[in-house]
Amino acid sequence: MADNLNSTTPKIVLTAHGITKQFPGVLANDHVDFDLREGEVHALLGENGAGKSTLMNILYGLYKADSGEVTVNGTLLNLVSPKDAIKHGVGMVHQHFMLIPVFSVAENIMLGAETDHRAVPNDFALARLDRKEVARKVAALSDKYGFKLDPNAIIGDLPVGVQQRVEIVKALYRKASILILDEPTAVLTPQEAEDLFKIIRELTRQGVSIIFITHKLKEVLAIADRITVMRAGKVVGTAEPANTDEHHLAAMMVGREVILTVDKGPSHPKEDVLKVENLHVRDQRGLDSVNGVSFDVHAGEILGIAGVQGNGQTELAEALTGLREVQSGRISLSGQDLTGKTPRVFTETGLAHIPEDRQKHGLVLGYTVADNMILCDYYKPPFSLRNIIQQNALDANARKLIKDYDVRTPSPYVAAGKLSGGNQQKVIVARELSRPVKLVLANQPTRGLDVGSIEYIHTQIVAMRDRGVGVLLISAELDEVMALSDRIAVMYRGQIVTTVDAKTVTREQLGLWMAGGSPT
Repeated sequence: MADNLNSTTPKIVLTAHGITKQFPGVLANDHVDFDLREGEVHALLGENGAGKSTLMNILYGLYKADSGEVTVNGTLLNLVSPKDAIKHGVGMVHQHFMLIPVFSVAENIMLGAETDHRAVPNDFALARLDRKEVARKVAALSDKYGFKLDPNAIIGDLPVGVQQRVEIVKALYRKASILILDEPTAVLTPQEAEDLFKIIRELTRQGVSIIFITHKLKEVLAIADRITVMRAGKVVGTAEPANTDEHHLAAMMVGREVILTVDKGPSHPKEDVLKVENLHVRDQRGLDSVNGVSFDVHAGEILGIAGVQGNGQTELAEALTGLREVQSGRISLSGQDLTGKTPRVFTETGLAHIPEDRQKHGLVLGYTVADNMILCDYYKPPFSLRNIIQQNALDANARKLIKDYDVRTPSPYVAAGKLSGGNQQKVIVARELSRPVKLVLANQPTRGLDVGSIEYIHTQIVAMRDRGVGVLLISAELDEVMALSDRIAVMYRGQIVTTVDAKTVTREQLGLWMAGGSPT
């Protein structure tokens, strides 16, 4: 498709030409060319470590390219910091939001751009921020694009999907006409993701141009006008949704054919490995979030929990791992009462935990990859002898797991915080699934992962089941719950409303129960 050859082709608003960026041991971007047209959604698709976020960080001024050029509306940019990008109308919404929970929506949006104030002339001591004026502008932007934001709401009280809207409005408040959305649905429920797509369509209808970074194939086919695929730091091709499909895009991303369905045989459940009885748990505000939940997980089966995020799944998972206090009820693992016990006791009894928040509960970001891979067993042989870490054992373990789980890292001794989000998740999955365990609690196990890694992790979870391990799967991805589970428990407002056979239930039935409909 030729650019600017006729009046019907939208103009190019951003170009990146020959972008190259190298980090120690990694060529992150290798002579990358990319462009964005006015009012389009151009999806950037690729595995973790393919170079997508590096390229976007260069376009936003967070990184400086080793070579190459960036132009916006025909102007060659010298991007030293995000201020330079913002000045030319480029805004970015990061995967991990940059918001202050105790501030209001308006205060977060104006932070760093406090230009609306009233002041007594020549007396800066009496200057004060005009919060009402900022709130008025935020409300106007919210109405214009259909965001439905209350400027005075406190960020910490808002659902994740609404917080993301605040980040988008923050960019628009700074007059951004080009938006970079980095993995925008990674923390959203399916319903919140669909709401985001409606907002994106309205933004582009009004002339905003959007770069949509993702690894989710269905999303790009649903929302993108063009799709550029990166692999190993290079652009391997550009396609339009009408002329491609999931299998072709997956093969472009990974460099091989990818199985997009979960290959699993029938389960052979045995004895109870986890038993939860009449469990009551409160959230961080002291409100009841788990209300009398009872269920069990058998050895050799996968029990999936389906539910819109925010219905008690997080608190349930934290209680089942010793991270949150139990008000009443009982938790038994392999016949042992672990109610109120510490996380170490749960781990030593045979629990593997893939946490919902990998950075908060899954990793020590300042520790090396190798250190993070022995966090559950560092005090035991072969990793410890007379309370001294055995470096050879640590090194051998790390190198094996890095290879087995395809962790993209230049070295086992790079800090885990330096890895991409998906590779951080792989470190956790490698550590937890490589140990001899009786129960795997997998909470959002593939969040932030690409199709190749998802395929591998799904295979590993099914393999754990087939080895006689019980698996409790909690996921906001309904497709993942339906594909992996043998039984599905639906959670709504802190209660299990029904438990059904995964082979016989439909997506429509689950969606109805997740929204509060009564099982018949």
